Amino acid sequence: DEKLGHLRRVLQYEPAHHGSINTVTNLSPDLCVSGGSDQAVVLYDWKQGRMGQSFQGHNREVTKVICYPGSTWIFSASRDKTVLMWDLNQGDEPIQEFCGHELVVNGLAISPDGRKLSTGSRDNWMCLWDIESAKCEQRHNISRNLVTHICWVPASSSIVQTSEDKTIRVWDSRTWQVSNTFPAKQYIQTYCDVSPNGNYLVSSSNGFGGQGCEATLWDLRQPGCKVVEYRGHLQTTACCVFLPVSPGSPAQVATSSHDSSVRIWDQNTAACLGTLSLDGAGPLVSLAPSDPPNLLCASFNCGLHQIQVEQSSHQAQGSGASPGGAGNLDIRVVARF
Repeated sequence: DEKLGHLRRVLQYEPAHHGSINTVTNLSPDLCVSGGSDQAVVLYDWKQGRMGQSFQGHNREVTKVICYPGSTWIFSASRDKTVLMWDLNQGDEPIQEFCGHELVVNGLAISPDGRKLSTGSRDNWMCLWDIESAKCEQRHNISRNLVTHICWVPASSSIVQTSEDKTIRVWDSRTWQVSNTFPAKQYIQTYCDVSPNGNYLVSSSNGFGGQGCEATLWDLRQPGCKVVEYRGHLQTTACCVFLPVSPGSPAQVATSSHDSSVRIWDQNTAACLGTLSLDGAGPLVSLAPSDPPNLLCASFNCGLHQIQVEQSSHQAQGSGASPGGAGNLDIRVVARF
């Protein structure tokens, strides 16, 4: 049985991109949006295995894509220093362009009310834009603050931001000042995600040979308070996300790494519940949780993956288990596109 499980056929759909994929996010329970080295922003119906619209407008690789929940808006950031806004209902030309950064834009977040856009770049600038007018309303430069990722805290005016200077900063979007700075980690912070209730933050670290490479859970109610660390990746942890809560399961965090693996962790105990190794896929730099049990994963070499995370039927020797742990989840690739 165990062997047969690993041989379950992976569905292969038309590839969403040519080249490496840097970012994937969900627009709806069926549709994802992704971007990568081919400079395209692509809509994909992964439940049907069908490619949707492809948006061409950037002239360098796409670094991040985000969607505004419940809308048809897509925002894409790029190495071409711009952010473009697209609307699924308004053709395939961008409806808005946000220009002003001097280097690659890596951070992108929309305010909960859908009126403001926050961007951050390797140029050390954090900018706040009015979406309707595309005007930059606030900007703030902090020396060595090479922005890697931005999250807007749900139902709040706070923005969390990771940086190559190893620091995590919390910004107040009303004053456009830093309200909290977390104690610097030993390694570059690559990514961050905020729990749906706004209480917790998870950030990931770069590293090599198992040094660094962890993800860290922080309590936003006590800024700088580290709760647990998730250790096990052997190379840079490039993405970390909270998974939707499933009834009867503990709260979980997923991470993906340059070591070509995805790991699922018990949020509170930091136990590794399962590992999926995608040998040959190269760096896995973006995850998009969808309705349980589905998780989308972007790779440099093998496109996008639809992964399913389920309780293992072999509790004693879970087929999703890592050699070093007794993980009890079965994690497998269902489709590739």
